[in-house]
Amino acid sequence: MTLILGKGSLLTGNNMEIDKTTLQDLMVIQHEDEFSIFGKLNETLTVRGREQFLKNLMHPFSDAASIIEVQLILKLVLQKKYGWTKCISNGTLMVVERFYDAQINTIPSHPGKTSAYSYKIFSSQDFSLVRYSISHCLDFLRGMQQLYVLLWNEEIPPLLKKILSEVSHLLSAEPIKVIEKYNKTSEMPIGKMLQFAHFIRYRYKHNMHTLLQLFAHIDAWYGMAKSVELYKLVFPEIIESSEPLIEADGLYHLLLPNPVPYSIKINKENNFIFLTGANMAGKSTFIKAVGAAVFLAHCGMGVPAKNMRLSSFDGLLSNINIVDNLAKGESYFYNEVQRIKATVNMVKDGRKWLILIDELFKGTNVQDAMKCSTTVIEGLIRIKNSAFILSTHLYEIGNALRQYPNISFQYFETEIKDDQLTFSYLLKEGISSDRLGYYILKKEGVVHLLENL
Repeated sequence: MTLILGKGSLLTGNNMEIDKTTLQDLMVIQHEDEFSIFGKLNETLTVRGREQFLKNLMHPFSDAASIIEVQLILKLVLQKKYGWTKCISNGTLMVVERFYDAQINTIPSHPGKTSAYSYKIFSSQDFSLVRYSISHCLDFLRGMQQLYVLLWNEEIPPLLKKILSEVSHLLSAEPIKVIEKYNKTSEMPIGKMLQFAHFIRYRYKHNMHTLLQLFAHIDAWYGMAKSVELYKLVFPEIIESSEPLIEADGLYHLLLPNPVPYSIKINKENNFIFLTGANMAGKSTFIKAVGAAVFLAHCGMGVPAKNMRLSSFDGLLSNINIVDNLAKGESYFYNEVQRIKATVNMVKDGRKWLILIDELFKGTNVQDAMKCSTTVIEGLIRIKNSAFILSTHLYEIGNALRQYPNISFQYFETEIKDDQLTFSYLLKEGISSDRLGYYILKKEGVVHLLENL
């Protein structure tokens, strides 16, 4: 993992491969933030931190070392949360940024008493803007100094140490030491304030922008840590392994108000879950819950579970919300095939993938879908270094697949009690043959309406 500072403050590492479709399938990002994992977990203090948090989610790590390092940073932030600076707000950052774009008369570099008062009188509006802006610059610089003191020690994770070392270096410029003497501009002599403002505007611009970028990373981690605490998420154990592993108890979907928890176990002996169950039984929610938890784990975040341990994955790919493309004249089935084709091309590269497939081949007739599904499954189960969860209504193909030892058959049960349909949302071993479409159609009165047309 490398850190490049002073050129955009970019953090790069070994990243998990994940596409926008998968991020949308797992509800990590949505058009409406409140219906997304990002929107729910965003506890950052500023817009810059929010933007960086989103970038972090767009680039989950694929190696255990990077994931664990972020976990350690978030744990440290939680330990230090009560000492967090209150000097930096959205307003502070906005004023600092706009100061460099403001059209004002040149600020004198070493004003004497006369020239200082001359600037104040003859450039009164500019002087007022400068004094207001510098007060926020002081707050920002002091806040960064407080964060450095709060978080720094020799034992902190290397990534955080690099960022804080750069913060310390940028704050070491002699003119910046004015923050140790003055708390606000009203305490500064006019000449001293203008001299400091000249330095900040004309000689410190690049450094200030770098500090703003460094703060964004720190604020993103703060927001991530706060959400872990707020939603009682747990940090998963990340295993260094060339083989797929996902083990979790009490796993649930983060966006559900009253979720039913699951247990899941995927390993090299059983790396393929064949999931059945009736409509509304919970198959899609389960797949999304597992995918979201694995995704969050690779961001260094806590996960919604009692406990979880997993290997790191090189990629995460979903086949959940396939749509047709009317503009291109592409059918639903055609796009299903293209998504499966992309999946096959990815898993054959030798890397470790988690593949999530919800209801294969809904865009064709039942017999065709059964043949296509069986062909796809019998091909994918040859890939032993990846993990697969596949749901289907086509329970009939399950018996033919029992010959393959690495498939685990699981289902969600449904019951009809007193003519009422009930779902336990509990995962059980086996294959479900439940088909409730006609029952629901009749229960909702559609059959009766049709009969009386």
